[in-house]
Amino acid sequence: MSNFSCQMRLSASLIRRLQQRITAASTRSFTTTEGHRPTIVHKRSLDILHDPWFNKGTAFSMTERDRLDLRGLLPPNVMSHEQQIERFMADLKRLAVNARDGPSDPYALAKWRILNRLHDRNETMYYKVLIANIEEYAPIVYTPTVGLVCQNYSGLFRRPRGMYFSAADRGEMMSMVYNWPADQVDMIVVTDGSRILGLGDLGVQGIGIAIGKLDLYVAAAGINPQRVLPVMIDVGTNNEKLLKDPLYLGLQEHRLEGDEYLAVIDEFMEAVFTRWPHVTVQFEDFQSKWAFKLLQRYRNTYRMFNDDVQGTAGVAIAGLLGAVRAQGRPMIDFPKQKIVVAGAGSAGIGVLNAARRTMARMLGNNESAFESARSQFWVVDAKGLITDERENIDPDALPFARKVKEAGRQGLREGSSLVEVVQQVKPDVLLGLSAVGGLFSNEVLEALKGSTSTKPAIFAMSNPTKNAECTPEEAFSIVGDNIIFASGSPFKDVDLGNGHCWPLQPGKQHVPFSLGLDLVPFYQALESSLMACYRLHPSAWLHI
Repeated sequence: MSNFSCQMRLSASLIRRLQQRITAASTRSFTTTEGHRPTIVHKRSLDILHDPWFNKGTAFSMTERDRLDLRGLLPPNVMSHEQQIERFMADLKRLAVNARDGPSDPYALAKWRILNRLHDRNETMYYKVLIANIEEYAPIVYTPTVGLVCQNYSGLFRRPRGMYFSAADRGEMMSMVYNWPADQVDMIVVTDGSRILGLGDLGVQGIGIAIGKLDLYVAAAGINPQRVLPVMIDVGTNNEKLLKDPLYLGLQEHRLEGDEYLAVIDEFMEAVFTRWPHVTVQFEDFQSKWAFKLLQRYRNTYRMFNDDVQGTAGVAIAGLLGAVRAQGRPMIDFPKQKIVVAGAGSAGIGVLNAARRTMARMLGNNESAFESARSQFWVVDAKGLITDERENIDPDALPFARKVKEAGRQGLREGSSLVEVVQQVKPDVLLGLSAVGGLFSNEVLEALKGSTSTKPAIFAMSNPTKNAECTPEEAFSIVGDNIIFASGSPFKDVDLGNGHCWPLQPGKQHVPFSLGLDLVPFYQALESSLMACYRLHPSAWLHI
């Protein structure tokens, strides 16, 4: 091949590349990074700075400023991400107190507002701050502060985040899903606001729980923030205060029930899986009467799970099995554990079902094994001990109702109080999933001192923190140091004296023959692992 022909080919190649650049410039499309993959940005100038997905603020280099028509729109000093975060953290500490709306406004909620403003303008920096300070800010973006956020969301709302599907949108959802700008969504967290944490029906304001949960998935599991979608399905509210509030942002009508309710959820599920067939949908904080029904309705058709029924159950089972080991017993003794459960909502029943299946598998996984496992649980709800004498018993709780004669032999009856049940059963584990703060009163904890276990376990799993059945300080001070304590919400460290503390910390000696568990980081780690698995294996199904 002659030099002339080589030069001609080279020239033609250069011409094609120049033509491609001219075409790209005419459409004003620019390349940035989405995770480790390039993505095309059809924006420039102020549109970039107003888009939290792509805005880097003062961290844009001079080359980027020229390429994206940003020169002159930012202060001239180019700052590193580290410098930006240092400046933000200094402002956060200075502004958090001043941002409070009077003495009744919690300090944590003021922090949330400042973080939320950062989220609105610069997602990259927001998640860098969250990742670098996850221990400090996880309780701000999620429980317990997220409970306050949901209760006050109508007043806190500034910029929409996520999507809202309502009863008024019936027949329109298939087209609505295409209003979301992301062509790919990996994870949806959806709620109907009917049972937010232990706070009850908060209607459309419950979207705060979906936003907070996905923030943790992004920060802790590395999910792409451009591929997550918080969703509220507004089917009304039975909260009379919200129905009368002129500033409430949701539908001011009573909740749909029966087939009308199911029709709305059916349409939503069909719509999102039509546009994003590989998405995972997590149901969050649905009231018990719908949680199980919707799980059974969709689990074999769509890639979905219910966090309260299955996620909480997975964490609780891990904790219960760990407690057996901490008690110095072989794992095969788990089916012998006597467990008193306070709470028969979706989380409580979910844990009961998972624990019963685990025990049954250890015992042979047959009918007699399931019956034997059932006899290890005493379930107490707001009306007391549940027995087969209970009228209008919840079908999901029926398998765990004690037989009246069986209860009578232990000096118990239908409706026996929690104190009476603990006194008579002398359980190895006292498991709280009631969402009733302080339920494990001094009397209940005193009764647990009579446990037949040398190291009784107390699981106060309800959240937010104010709804925990008891605090670790109360448990250790009344029952003694030789206990296993686990919480579902964060608490301050407890100094037990003599160099002992709860939870276990590096460099500090723990209580001999005892176990301190804080299920919050464990829960987050488990959920992060699940999300990472979905990223690697998008066709996987999860049944806990």
